[in-house]
Amino acid sequence: MTVDAHQATLRAILGRIGDKWSVVVICRLSDGPRRFNELKRLTDGITQRMLSATLRHLERDGLATRTVHPTVPPSVEYALTDAGHSLHEVLAQLVRWTESHVDGIQRSQETYDTAARR
Repeated sequence: MTVDAHQATLRAILGRIGDKWSVVVICRLSDGPRRFNELKRLTDGITQRMLSATLRHLERDGLATRTVHPTVPPSVEYALTDAGHSLHEVLAQLVRWTESHVDGIQRSQETYDTAARR
């Protein structure tokens, strides 16, 4: 793989794991496997189409698995892989960092916005 191709792959992966819905779905799956409709109910604002696409991408990237149970009608369950759980740990650290810095960030934004209006 060329350096350019490697960089493009890295950007694509970071874009995927950093997008809004991937982060939310990974967090929803962190407590264990969930069925599609349960994920949809837990993920406020996501459309069925977006949830399907997000789950496909997470499965393709090796972050989630899809298991079809032989019931009538068939039930489908999604779960994080080991890599998905590892990524969730990183995301949880990012949330903790954000929570500890949110007040300072908001003050900085207000200061910047006030200065920009002058």
